[in-house]
Amino acid sequence: MQYLENRDYDVAVCGGGFAGISAALAAKRAGARVVLFEKEYMLGGLGTAGLITIYLPLCDGYGHQVSFGIAEELLRLSIKHGAEARYPENWLDGVGTRTEHDKRFEVQYNAQTFAILAEQLLLSEGVDIMYGSYAVDATVHSGKIESLTVVNKSGHTKYYTKSVVDATGDCDIAHFASAKTETHRVGNVLAAWYYYADKEGYHLRQHGFADIPEEERTGNEAAPLVARRFSGLSGKELSEQTVLAHAEILKNYLSLRSQTPDAVIATIPSIPQIRMTRKIEGAYTLKYDEMHTRFEDSIGLVSNWKKRGPVWEVPFGTLYDPLVKNLVVAGRCTSVDERLWDVMRVIPCCAVTGQAAGTAAAISDDFSKLNVAYLQEKLKNSGVVLHENEIIR
Repeated sequence: MQYLENRDYDVAVCGGGFAGISAALAAKRAGARVVLFEKEYMLGGLGTAGLITIYLPLCDGYGHQVSFGIAEELLRLSIKHGAEARYPENWLDGVGTRTEHDKRFEVQYNAQTFAILAEQLLLSEGVDIMYGSYAVDATVHSGKIESLTVVNKSGHTKYYTKSVVDATGDCDIAHFASAKTETHRVGNVLAAWYYYADKEGYHLRQHGFADIPEEERTGNEAAPLVARRFSGLSGKELSEQTVLAHAEILKNYLSLRSQTPDAVIATIPSIPQIRMTRKIEGAYTLKYDEMHTRFEDSIGLVSNWKKRGPVWEVPFGTLYDPLVKNLVVAGRCTSVDERLWDVMRVIPCCAVTGQAAGTAAAISDDFSKLNVAYLQEKLKNSGVVLHENEIIR
């Protein structure tokens, strides 16, 4: 892997979670010179380092796949060497039916394996990966980001780029560039997921805040581990949250071991398990109630992991703020209302918006003037379905 010595790139992708992976892959496939900055030393974000290893559904729950392209590619990559759980035979092997009573198109995968496979995929396509690196400032000139100041072991380095994809999960780049953003009002509940092993195998322990679909709720779910909420935007607060999570993991493990003496902790998260922090106020804000609504500038479809049925077309206008012309966002940074935010933060939605953001960044440096029809054509040629009425039923 040879990095550009002059530090000039067509597209800089900030954040190496599923949104960033998808954006970098799409931008490179569209012919751009791409660098991906990731502050950890593994790709995947919450889906690997955070141990939230459930690739939520690509389908509507009624037998229709809605998310395609890189979203499906990464799901299949995540279980290339075997799924850990939730293997949907009806989708992957064609065994059984696909009704509202059957398995949805979702899997549970191995975090470490996926992180390495994703790294190998990006490198094979020619993406430059900078680990231990994250942007701390953006220089804006005439409404465009001219350069990013990136911190890593080498110190502070300026990278010049034509377009920027904010896939940080926290909308950090948009914030640095003075784009319009909004913080999560409710805050995050403490989560303390970890893996343990016993004679029966390797298990994900969803301790604390768990992602439970509405149809599976019993009304007997455990109460939050602590009363306080976390914004996820303060270094001190994130440190406190991590300490609390570690204590809860140990407490839960010791309780588990009293019933399962051979249980041992296999791995704990290396990043805070924060779900929602800050998002952009884009050219358009998609509302939860706009399910099954057609948008002429749709860049893909997403479903509701919490409930069978709802499908949303995602307008391109949710991915940028016209104030910063060459900045596009992906993943949980997209412009949606508070209720939809909890739907849009998950892996399939990150991959769908990441593919669109990366493709857009490769073909334009002014998203308010981007030829959306051309973007849509490129997405369709990559296997993306744009409108709900195009789904094969």
